[in-house]
Amino acid sequence: MDWSSVTFDWNRVRAFLVTAEEGSLSAAARALGLAQPTLSRQVDALQTELGVVLFERFGRGLELTPAGADLIAHARKMGEAAMSLSIAAYGQSDVVSGLVTISASDAYAGLVLPPILKRLREQEPSITLRIVADNQATDLMRREADIALRNFRPKEPDLVARRLADAGANFFAAQAYIDRFGTISSDTDWANAQLIVPGPAEGFVSVMQSMGLPLTQASVAYECTSYLAMWEMVRQGLGVGVIDVRIGDADPSVSRVAPTVQDLPFPIWLTAHRDILSNRRLRLVYDFLADALSSRDKP
Repeated sequence: MDWSSVTFDWNRVRAFLVTAEEGSLSAAARALGLAQPTLSRQVDALQTELGVVLFERFGRGLELTPAGADLIAHARKMGEAAMSLSIAAYGQSDVVSGLVTISASDAYAGLVLPPILKRLREQEPSITLRIVADNQATDLMRREADIALRNFRPKEPDLVARRLADAGANFFAAQAYIDRFGTISSDTDWANAQLIVPGPAEGFVSVMQSMGLPLTQASVAYECTSYLAMWEMVRQGLGVGVIDVRIGDADPSVSRVAPTVQDLPFPIWLTAHRDILSNRRLRLVYDFLADALSSRDKP
């Protein structure tokens, strides 16, 4: 291979790639933790090195030129290779101190993990924990997190996952709501319920119906994209919400509102990149979380 023919700087290719994916210099600069002028200079320098124009302005954003569109696939391959190298090297570390990023839903991050994380920090004070509270699955292949708690098994071959003890969910409401509307035990009760659902009503109702519950979209009073916000709405008496029983049963401000409904099971998968598990620090955190979350105890 004629290495002398490769004259461009990888950092500039990375600037090109992230700018193309984010759609603007400002968004790309935030993603990379760079000042926008610095990123802009890197993109301009790559265009000069390659002798092509990669972007054209479109409103407040940028669009790839035909030349940029032809080159972006090669830049993505370089990005994937760089990420693979970074992960493989990271996986060889024997250092315990340092940062570990954990991704979980906002409900788990706010209501289940805190006592577990407290015990972990007491045991390993040299480990810094970053919690990504997001109800969308983080991309472990791109190192958006080191370890993720998910309700589904990953399909990517480079990810490993351990299925923990299945959790159970049920319907809860504040006493003020129960005093006004009563408990739920019949189809009529379900039809008149004031449900607060996480995400779009259609998907939630469909899942509940598949479990044999006679819900309809007419039962949905509120949609909420945040589990934590949904739970606070339940606690304040706005309606009925479904949540992990470890959270609901531990909260004295609410009660189970559908006493005939058995706990609805859902899986918990602890997921990480395969190479990362050879990293001593990450393996320690992964195993600690697995042990703590395998228990069905209350948080």
